[in-house]
Amino acid sequence: MLCVPVACLAAPTAGSVPVRHVFIIMLENESYAVTFGQQSLAPYLAHELPRQGALLSQYYGIGHYSLDNYLAMISGQAPNPATQNDCTTFGEFVPTGKIDANGQLPGTGCVYPKRVRTIANQLTDAGLSWKAYMEDMGADPSREAATCGHVAVGAKDPTSHATPKDQYAAKHNPFVYFHAIIDDAKYCDSRVVNLDHLSADLAHVDSTPNFAYITPNLCHDGHDAPCKNGEQGGLISANAFLRTWVPRIMDSPAFKQDGLLIITFDEGTDGTACCNEKGLPGGPRPGQFGPGGGVIGAVMLSPFIAPGTRSDVPYNHYSLLRSLEDIFGLPHLGYAGDNRLRTFGSDVFTARPIPQK
Repeated sequence: MLCVPVACLAAPTAGSVPVRHVFIIMLENESYAVTFGQQSLAPYLAHELPRQGALLSQYYGIGHYSLDNYLAMISGQAPNPATQNDCTTFGEFVPTGKIDANGQLPGTGCVYPKRVRTIANQLTDAGLSWKAYMEDMGADPSREAATCGHVAVGAKDPTSHATPKDQYAAKHNPFVYFHAIIDDAKYCDSRVVNLDHLSADLAHVDSTPNFAYITPNLCHDGHDAPCKNGEQGGLISANAFLRTWVPRIMDSPAFKQDGLLIITFDEGTDGTACCNEKGLPGGPRPGQFGPGGGVIGAVMLSPFIAPGTRSDVPYNHYSLLRSLEDIFGLPHLGYAGDNRLRTFGSDVFTARPIPQK
């Protein structure tokens, strides 16, 4: 870890650093060694951005394939057989018991009942704002709407695969898998929107949500290679997406004032785990062929992070959720409630911000 002595905070924790605007950009399906290696196809992500902020070398996914990782990140729920297979049918979650002491609802299915909450619901209850920005959502209105994009509960999900016209995937939009969000259409439509909204929202502090969750389309998140629209895809297209959007976020008044940008992946290419990860009681192994989703790494940028910081502390998506809840003063959901999880602290938050004029 690099830390300039005169700029260091006194052993900060996620709850003590005055971050009030968090941005997450979610990418797809790469291991730490591939993404951050010397020959990375994403040099902006692998080399330039860590020099501006922090590289987390021991950040892990929690499962395989995609959806279970996204759901864990916002709700703390562990993988079940349906979410492990990316819910190609947008079916109801069928509980087999009550929510247990670890906040886990046993059962299987995709769309969780209202009693299962997310960080989005917590933020609303606390009087804080959030938005999810989904690239390409609504590009083909015959597939999904431009806001709160999902099919009817029980229907087959055509967004599982990209088309040349529309590369949105609901499986990369965790917010639509909770009745606590989608049952209020006005609420969901105003918060789960197309990525096109982000530029205008970044213009002012008061129009920038406290929590912004950004999902590129299936090409720009690195999932597809080549892409249905002819782009190269993979890390090359993900790198180009970041070159466009990271400077816009970092130049925004909210980020400069008290922002934190986190860039990470859903899963890696192996089944390793960290951080005392547990599965769903009575459910499958989280990593299907291993205990977890593999090491993926993460980059964090903030006025509270000194350039060139590196942390080798183990984290996973539950750690991220717990850290965000601590930042915003919220209770811990699901497996984010494990007190043995580390949260982002003095290994990451290594600098005082320069006051803005």
